[in-house]
Amino acid sequence: MSTPSDLRFRKRLATRQAISNAATRLFLERGFDHVTVDEIAAAADVGRMTVFNHFPRKEDMFFDRDEEGREALRAALRERVAGVPPVETLRLLAHRMVAEQRPYLRFSADSQGFVETIEGSETLKARARAIRNEIWQMVAVELAAGAGRQPEDPDAQLAAGLLSATWTVALIQGHRVYRQTRDAEAARAAFLALVDQGTVGLNAALAGTPYA
Repeated sequence: MSTPSDLRFRKRLATRQAISNAATRLFLERGFDHVTVDEIAAAADVGRMTVFNHFPRKEDMFFDRDEEGREALRAALRERVAGVPPVETLRLLAHRMVAEQRPYLRFSADSQGFVETIEGSETLKARARAIRNEIWQMVAVELAAGAGRQPEDPDAQLAAGLLSATWTVALIQGHRVYRQTRDAEAARAAFLALVDQGTVGLNAALAGTPYA
């Protein structure tokens, strides 16, 4: 039997998802900068303050799967198989997430709408850059912790910076290939080929460290 706290939690999640769904639909239809929080609240049938209780910033509604992606990286590094270096662990994670068609690594008409909405808003582009920096700083900290080193370990910082560059370029190329061809398989292959290529460079740059 569900407890009252379970029911409240599920209701809270359902409300958050309803807000996110309404916001995403409006953002894709009209552009991020042309949608107000009041319009999102009305579309989700909730009050304005309810929206802010779930999403402190308007752009958080657009990037609502941000934490899910961060957790996937954290879990991969914390639970990596003994004997498999961190850089290789993240390469394997990229292949697994593509195979599972995780939402943030999906190349489709829907993902193109998502990318185009970001490209049409300076606010979203700035937030996307900030998220990328936050994620890879988190990766640097996780790498250092896993090696028993200090968070500011320069090898971990280098590894995270190179990983960020590799995945960013790979994502851009994957979406570019899909935009040009509308071929999801070709886009996935382009993304993974660059991740694999970048991993070769990472292993060379980090030779002799605990990360490669």
